[in-house]
Amino acid sequence: MFAVIETGGKQYKVNEGDVIFIEKLDVEAGEKVTFDKVLALSTDKFVAGAPYVEGASVTANVVKNGKGKKIQILKYKSKKDSKTKIGHRQPYTKVQIEKIVG
Repeated sequence: MFAVIETGGKQYKVNEGDVIFIEKLDVEAGEKVTFDKVLALSTDKFVAGAPYVEGASVTANVVKNGKGKKIQILKYKSKKDSKTKIGHRQPYTKVQIEKIVG
């Protein structure tokens, strides 16, 4: 049994018990979050939404909020004596999928 959910502008294929890293949500660790935007659902048969499956939802438990690994961005313009080095750490929310209803 799996579901395809949409959150943060991205799509994730999830099963019950999966731990996934998604775009940061405004929730605290230990809270529950429900994803109503279910694009596809597979129980006994496969159901695809148009665009979403009606009555389907995925419940997850928030494990933690954090930041990803730092990436380095280097901008350089030749012959202009111009270079800029900056870093970025993308915030994320780690969730564990508890229940798929549909």
